[in-house]
Amino acid sequence: MNVVPVHAPDTLPIIFERGLVGVYHDWCESFGTYPRTYDLLHADHLFSRLKNRCKQPVSIVVEMDRMLRPGGWSIIRDKVEILNPLEEILRSMQWEIRMTFAQDKEGILCAQKTMWRP
Repeated sequence: MNVVPVHAPDTLPIIFERGLVGVYHDWCESFGTYPRTYDLLHADHLFSRLKNRCKQPVSIVVEMDRMLRPGGWSIIRDKVEILNPLEEILRSMQWEIRMTFAQDKEGILCAQKTMWRP
């Protein structure tokens, strides 16, 4: 499932041309996934695009936590100043940070949701 943010460049026609499924979504709102959970979420500059609209990045991370099954992965590519607080938020939610990589002002963070719940 490919989810294109409503305020991002429109790439959904390209997704459809390749025979894939996709939807538009406002990430500041909840995402109806019932009864499905997902194995992988890939966010390419999602947090920097929504920085001015969604005041708290934790609300997006909580939504990601709800959507992913235990053991699921999240790959986040964004600016380094966005990734550093995200890493702290993910650790506080008991996610395991598997890899971080930064070059110049961009970076990648790979995290895995654990089975632990409070």
